Amino acid sequence: MKKQKKSMLVLAMITAFITTGLLLPAIVGAGDLEPAAGSDDPGSVKYTLDDIYNRLNNNTTATKRSGAFTEPSATPGSTGHTLDQVYNLALPTRVEKTGQTTCYDASGNVIGCSGTGQDGDLQKGVTWPNPRFTDNADGTVTDNLTGLIWLRNANCPNGLKTWSDALTFANSLYDGWTDDGSGGDCDLSDGSSAGDWRLPNVKELSSLKHFGFYNPAVPNTAGTGQWTAGDPFTGVQSYYYWSSTAYVGYTYFAWSVSMFNGVVYYYAKTFNFYVWPVRGGN
Repeated sequence: MKKQKKSMLVLAMITAFITTGLLLPAIVGAGDLEPAAGSDDPGSVKYTLDDIYNRLNNNTTATKRSGAFTEPSATPGSTGHTLDQVYNLALPTRVEKTGQTTCYDASGNVIGCSGTGQDGDLQKGVTWPNPRFTDNADGTVTDNLTGLIWLRNANCPNGLKTWSDALTFANSLYDGWTDDGSGGDCDLSDGSSAGDWRLPNVKELSSLKHFGFYNPAVPNTAGTGQWTAGDPFTGVQSYYYWSSTAYVGYTYFAWSVSMFNGVVYYYAKTFNFYVWPVRGGN
């Protein structure tokens, strides 16, 4: 609820700035909101107000613009922040759809969904962006729903690790590293530095689950274990992956997520599970 209020607050702030005229001097005085092509100055506007509204209203993902437009510095009558910063703050914070669109009777037979009240009928939650995932062609995949950047190879290093070793591996990963188990850096060419990557927390790891699939239970083409070219990730194992979240009931346990069926459960930190590094996030 607090996160949802944050998005509503962002939209309210934008509206207030416009209606009171505080934002207009910064926009009108600086130039056109649609920047000219040919520049990617870090201070340039990447999103318009319409982009921000559509992101908050229906989770429509906009395409970043590049241009020479630069917002003025924080002075009276200025917001003090770029529209790019406001847009990123407006990332969706409500619960997303599960991905399930089929309905079943008590015996497990497929039935029509209309009027059942099942998840496949109502399909409540934030609509996934299309595409949900973007292959960045640098060894990483961006989740356009959460903004997280995942390692494309979900089995690097090739094998299982204890929780402590999983943390160490994820924290040590970067573009150019040479200790992925085969003398490489998990095929990264993203320019990442030491400290950029980490082990995801249990909610971040769970966000990858697609309840319309199993074996593996993440977005894929064929489902039921048949990994196909064009799927967002490679090497996904239908087994447990470690999260960075400890289980407070028994602090020598930590939470993990099964990519076979999406089960979230806690195990002793001495167990050996797979590692799926991530970077970014709030």
